This record gives sequence, C-alpha cells and structure tokens, in this order.
Amino acid sequence: MIRVGVTGGIGSGKTTFCKVLEEQGAFVAYADDIAKKLMVEDESLISEIKKAFGDESYHKDGSLNRAHLAKEAFEKNRVEELNAIVHPRLWKHIEELADLKEKEGVEVFVKEAALLLKEGRPSNINVVILVLAKKEDRINRVVKRDQTQVGKVEERMQKQQDFEELESLADIVVRNNGSLANLKQHAKSIFIDLIHRL
Repeated sequence: MIRVGVTGGIGSGKTTFCKVLEEQGAFVAYADDIAKKLMVEDESLISEIKKAFGDESYHKDGSLNRAHLAKEAFEKNRVEELNAIVHPRLWKHIEELADLKEKEGVEVFVKEAALLLKEGRPSNINVVILVLAKKEDRINRVVKRDQTQVGKVEERMQKQQDFEELESLADIVVRNNGSLANLKQHAKSIFIDLIHRL
C-alpha cells in the first residue's frame, strides 16, 4: 500500500481533488471530519476539552458547541492549545486506520489534512501532494461555499501556513488555477502515477 498525504490551504481545492482519488479507488481519511467525530465520541478527549475550555464546550445533548470553541480558540489565540489536545489522538487514529486498510488490501491510502506539513514532512507518508491556487480564486470559492464574507475568509487564511513556502516538502504540486474539469483530469492522472509507484 502507498500512503499519500494531500494538503493545501482553505479553498485550494484539496477536498475536491481527494474526492476524485476516492472515485478512482483510493481510501481517503479526511482529518477534519475524523477530528470532529473524535471530539464527540472519545470520552477522554471530551473531558480534556472541557477541562481546558469549559463545560460549555458541549451542549446538553453531547454535541460540540462550535460557537463557544471557535470563540475560545480563534478570538483568544488558543488554536495551538486546542490542536495540542486533539491532534495526537487524531494522528494515532489515522495511523491505525491506515494499518487496518492495508490489511484489507487497499492500495492507495490518502490522508487529507491542512496541517500535514506543520511539523515538516511526516515520516509515515510515501508521497506528499500539495494543492495550490491563486489567493483570489481561493477566496471566491470559500465565499461561495460557506456563504460568508471576504474579510472572514482572509482572516482564516492568515491563520494558516503559507502553503506556497511548502513546495520543497512536496513530491507533487498541483496548481488548481484552471477549471474543475482540469483539476479532475489532473487528479485522475496522478492516481495512475500513484498506482505505478506500488
């Protein structure tokens, strides 16, 4: 099995790119989705979040109080603190999932994560794919997708790494500046390339 990491900034098109890899037969672990799941299912993680950010981090029904956590993390500059609680469990879970999928005969396992290269290149990834796009394209996509304002998107972008600076850590760089059809075609040819690397 080949282990692939896909990363890129908000609005770069990395999720769309991964959906095409999925259609071709890859198994994709979306880090954000898994983190959200763990934050409401992992009892020890829940208690750590409550301890750090207060019981109001969760609603009475056990669901995550996103508004409270976003306010605590982003407005009070405590994102790193929240990540330090969630990420060790998240990465461990994805590693276990990769091992399981390998036993099941999956050939291409993809880890999609914005923070993939935060600490440099991970040793447990064979191929790193970086999806880049022009800033204005990224802003337009997110405004349309999230029905939000340009200023809010720019704020979120400022809190992310500068992905253009991470090119040296990637094996494959995808420049998503064309049409959706172009991106899909590019993803399909990259999938064939990954299969050839097995």
